[in-house]
Amino acid sequence: MIILPAIDIKDKTCVRLVKGDYATAHQVAESPYDTAASFRAAGASWIHMVDLDGAKDGRPVNEEIFERVARESGLKVEVGGGIRSMETIERFLEKGISRVILGSVAVKDPSLVKEAVREFGEKIAVGIDAKNGMVATEGWLKKSDVTYLDLAQAMEEAGVRTIIYTDISRDGTLTGVNTEQLGKLNERVSCRIIASGGVSSIKDITDCKKLDLYGCICGKAVYTGALDLCEAVEKAGEQSC
Repeated sequence: MIILPAIDIKDKTCVRLVKGDYATAHQVAESPYDTAASFRAAGASWIHMVDLDGAKDGRPVNEEIFERVARESGLKVEVGGGIRSMETIERFLEKGISRVILGSVAVKDPSLVKEAVREFGEKIAVGIDAKNGMVATEGWLKKSDVTYLDLAQAMEEAGVRTIIYTDISRDGTLTGVNTEQLGKLNERVSCRIIASGGVSSIKDITDCKKLDLYGCICGKAVYTGALDLCEAVEKAGEQSC
């Protein structure tokens, strides 16, 4: 299993939200570049980055930050937030981003997802973010009438190989991952599942590994010191500290 430490960008700073509420945004690190370097030093091979401004505006806002991290950190970078066109996807991939995450468009424009997967294959992931099992869009500000399981199945049929699942009610709360929903998701589809939201301790890492998930995203727990990133990488089986 891979561990993906997270950096969320708002107003060009590294922040974390609680339950996706933009009003709770607080700075957690000075520099995204130094933070990425520290993740690499701890043994991470991937980094998960989100353009919070882009998610709200429906267009990328902080591209230069993601591109510089991809260029300088030595990490594989996956990016989501406000990516709504083939042109944007292509531009990110050309600038060294390893995987592009499509979120709201999976609900609003599934044909774009199909086109992107045809063109770029496994470099495309879909982010499914849900409240009480129902998918939320537009930076989690709008709730849809689609269940996370139904959307996952539709994305699998569209050719998507990687799904990032976030239980919004747990994101940024340090209350543990939603193993029940993750287990159901992993049973429903054959896609590679990355868990996101609620990671609080090394137990969450071992729980996700027991579910045979592809990856686990760690945010607030790393910044608060509740989770040692090096230990998480080791427990996931990536490498020894």
